[in-house]
Formats: sequence, C-alpha cells, structure tokens
Amino acid sequence: MAKREVLHVKGSNHQNPIPTAVKIGNMVYTSAIIGSDPETGEMPEKVEDEVANLFHYMREIMELAGGNADDIAHLSVSVNDRAYKKIVNVEWLKMFPNENDRPARHTSVKDLREGLRVQIEMTAVL
Repeated sequence: MAKREVLHVKGSNHQNPIPTAVKIGNMVYTSAIIGSDPETGEMPEKVEDEVANLFHYMREIMELAGGNADDIAHLSVSVNDRAYKKIVNVEWLKMFPNENDRPARHTSVKDLREGLRVQIEMTAVL
C-alpha cells in the first residue's frame, strides 16, 4: 500500500489534531476545509470571503499534491443556511466554468462548528 503523505496548508488549521489533507498514491482526500483567512487564520466577517477562501485552499491543496482543479473528482459542501449555496455557486463557476468538465458535488444543510457557515470536503484523483 502507498504511504500516506500529509498535506499542510497555511491558515487552514483545525481545532483537532488532523491534517488538512492526505495524499495516498494518486488519491487526495481532505478533512473538512474551512474558509479561514489564509494569512491570519481568522474567520472572515463576510460569507463571500469565507467561500472564496475555501476555493483558495482547494487550489493550494491540489498544487501541493502535484495536481490542479482538473483532478478534483467530488466535493461535499456543508452550509448552515441553504442561501449560502448561491454564494458557493459563484466560486464554483469560477473554478469550473465548463459545464461538461466539473466534479460531482453534493451540498447539504448542517449545523456547523460555531463561527463556520460553509465547509467543504474534497476527493481528487491525480
């Protein structure tokens, strides 16, 4: 079995002792990515900035793994308000403009940790 490579991304630290992402062979899996500010680690006031940060982290993770957004196979998006799905779609369309070349995605409404409005889990195949 391939050895697990832990991928750490500045600003995306968790409260728990878990990595942002791991790469095993040609697969990349993330923990729940949160949209904290990449420089300060603080959560932004505006949900639009939180979501933009999430997509920033996905790009960074893919770069660290040796890939890019084209390698993302699936996203699980959790929002604490269904209205945030529209905000996610704005960044989604920037990252995946081609309707015939997008990953699978599922969005669900959930109670999230205090201070979070949106989080994403990602699976990619390099």
